[in-house]
Amino acid sequence: MPLRCAVRPGPVAPVVAAAITGNGGELVDIEDADALVWTDPSDPVGLRAMLDEHPGVSWVQLPFAGVDRFIGLFDDGRTWTSTKGAYSEAVAEHALALGLAGLRQLPRRARATSWGGQAGTRLAGSAVTVVGGGGITEALLRLLVPFHVEATVVRRHVAPVEGAAHVVGPDELHVALASARLVVLALALTPETTGIIGAAELSQMRQEAWLVNVARGAHVVTDDLVVALAEKAIGGAALDVTDPEPLPAGHALWALDNCLITPHTANTWEMAEPMFAERAGANVGRMVRGEPLLGVVDPALGY
Repeated sequence: MPLRCAVRPGPVAPVVAAAITGNGGELVDIEDADALVWTDPSDPVGLRAMLDEHPGVSWVQLPFAGVDRFIGLFDDGRTWTSTKGAYSEAVAEHALALGLAGLRQLPRRARATSWGGQAGTRLAGSAVTVVGGGGITEALLRLLVPFHVEATVVRRHVAPVEGAAHVVGPDELHVALASARLVVLALALTPETTGIIGAAELSQMRQEAWLVNVARGAHVVTDDLVVALAEKAIGGAALDVTDPEPLPAGHALWALDNCLITPHTANTWEMAEPMFAERAGANVGRMVRGEPLLGVVDPALGY
């Protein structure tokens, strides 16, 4: 029998509908659904209300890899899946672009109105530290292969990561920061990782090092970062995410010529929609066949 799936909020994109029906699913109203494909990453309140009204839904597919906004919903006995891993390559591309732009001083040059002096640092042969050990890190390490970097990965579970010369636990974060010319944040936001980069961590970084954040803004203590950038304690920061977000006009970060900000565009919906459809369809097929689902959320870990 087909798996009865509802997609909310609507309307249902054709690519999502095709992925669901092409993998053994049937599109139905929420009143008749066993599964819910949720498309709005910013409305946990609406999702909770819908699930409260429809207890027959046993599986929920969320649209993005980061699920921190939905923490508090996962202990309801349902199966929850995210899209972790589905967007890794797109986000890794952006992280690499931000890192290269920083090391090559492009933020400063983009603001320049005169010729200026020469400045810039190569990525090739440098030490790179990536905080986080998931799909984005794996994809980024593949992109870094031609640059012959010495990569260190900081992750909760110390286990080998292909492409990394060193893998260490969170207790060695300061050591990993001290050696890196480029530091990339690519980890899930949890209570333990909120504010993981503050004044103490920034003080451990090399003066020419750049910080790249493609994870969540709350990983970084913004006020501490402003001070470090203003005092040139580090080379700079390239941020796809900020705290607060959106970053308001007039915020101190906008005025700093060693800060590059993109408005959470490492993975736009235009890029994400076909990959989201592919993941939702794959999980529908796995559910129909009784196979393990992709991206299952661990309620205890929060991702």
